[in-house]
Parts: sequence; C-alpha cells; structure tokens
Amino acid sequence: MSLLQQLSLLSRGDRQADRVVPPTGHTAWLTSFTAGAMTFLAVFALALSLAAGRMADRWSDALARTATIRISAPADQVDFQTRAVLDLLATTPGVESARALSDDEQRKLLEPWFGPDLPVEALPVPRLIELQETGEGYDAEGLRQRLTAEAPGAVLDDHTRWRRPLATAAGRLRLMGIVSILLIGTAMAAMITLAANAALAANAQVIEVLRLVGARDSYIVRAFVRRFLARALAVSGIGALAGMAGIALLPSADAAGGFLTGLGFTGWGWLMPLALPLLAAAVAFAATRTAAVRKLKDLP
Repeated sequence: MSLLQQLSLLSRGDRQADRVVPPTGHTAWLTSFTAGAMTFLAVFALALSLAAGRMADRWSDALARTATIRISAPADQVDFQTRAVLDLLATTPGVESARALSDDEQRKLLEPWFGPDLPVEALPVPRLIELQETGEGYDAEGLRQRLTAEAPGAVLDDHTRWRRPLATAAGRLRLMGIVSILLIGTAMAAMITLAANAALAANAQVIEVLRLVGARDSYIVRAFVRRFLARALAVSGIGALAGMAGIALLPSADAAGGFLTGLGFTGWGWLMPLALPLLAAAVAFAATRTAAVRKLKDLP
C-alpha cells in the first residue's frame, strides 16, 4: 500500500478503531508532552541558528568591502605619509573611497580597553586610514608594493583574517542548528516509539480479541497511527505557536544593547516554524507505524 493510500485511510477516521487506543493515560500524556516540548525547543534552535548565521554573514559582508591601512612612523613623518597614502589610494583602481580617522574616532575605538580619557594625541598610536572598495575590488598585493615604495610605515590590513573565521562560524552555526533539530526529532521519535509500545502492550488483550473476530493487523496499526499522529500534530502546533510567541517577546536590539541584534525570525522566516508541526507529525507517523508493526509481530 502506498503512502498516499495510507494517509487517505488515516484521514477518514474510524470510531471503532479509535477505541483500540486509550484516549488518556500515561501514553497519551507522554506523547503530548514530548511533541509539544520538542517542537518548542526546535523553534528556538531554528531561530538562534538563523539569527547567528545572519549576524556572522552581516559582519563578514561588512568587512569584505573595507580595509585598513596602519601608518607607524616617526611623529614628524605621520602627516606626510598619511597624505601620500591618501593620494596613492585616490589613483588606485578598485578603491571607492579612503579617509584618515580622526583622533576622536581612534579614541572611541580604544575606549572599551583604555577608557574615555585616553590621550591619543600624546601616545605613539598608529594613524589609521579606512578605505572602501568597489564591487570589482582592488589588487591587494599590488597595493602593498606601492605602499612600501611611497610610505614605508604603511601596512595594509584587508581583514582576511577576520572574514575567514566569521564565514567559518556562519557555516558551523547553521550546521549546529540543523544537527540540533535532527537530535530533537530523534528524541521525539524515541519517546513516541516507547509510548506506542506501552500502549500496545497495555491493550494486548483487546488486540487479541480483535484478531479473533477477524481484524487485520493493518487495521490495528492504522488505529494506533491515527491516534498518535493526531496527538503529535495538535500538540506540536501548540508548541510551535508558543515558541514563536516566546521569540516575539524577546527584547529588541536597542533594549538589549545591540547584543541580540537580529535574534529571531525576519520576514518570511516567520513561516518556517509552521513547518515544524508537519515534521513532528511525520516523525510520529513513522515511529508509531514501525513500533506497531514490530509489536504486533511479537504478540501471539
């Protein structure tokens, strides 16, 4: 029998068959709690992995089009080399704009480590030049050679060492999110399998009577699958809605001081958690059917 035919039979409903499965009891509670709790956790795992991936991508994209030139030279040479570097960048293909950071801007960069009263102008802090590249980009190696000739104290930092870890982190965070959802689905399948086995064992005498009056095993399997599938779909839907509500109630980026920037779902991403109840139902269908078929074979 094909999967579509099985789903068609499950959707019809059968009051007599439904009586085979107890509507209440520890198996019903276990199935409901597992489906709801696991779906709730899956919503947060999905939201956190997507948000972390977006944040890493945003940082990586921001660094990809910027570079910094650090000028370390004697005090009487800093201004001269700064002008030389700016003139050189103005004629460099692929460089969209370039500017030297002011003392106030450099002080703000160092403020988290040294406090707001750092006397930048009195310290041998390197002069920083920020450049923005065009979409085509520039020849980094060629620019380094030109800087060596025009300004010996200038060092180009194209942020490669920053971009690579961020790109790697984005990929690993997405992978962790997928693995977390798979683990949650596996745990759900295991708990539903245990619940189905317990329900079958508790109703062994009823199943034996049904067999004596001519009921086929497929009829009994459909009864268990239908009841467990309905429970998992209904309660996982509630768990998904609860998880989405929890995500929506998280503090905004401004209230969280920027730490939770982008946390949660955006745009069409809010529809993604709605697919989790369907996945939970699919897990319940496969787990219950497998458990029922195996258990019926073991019963005399």
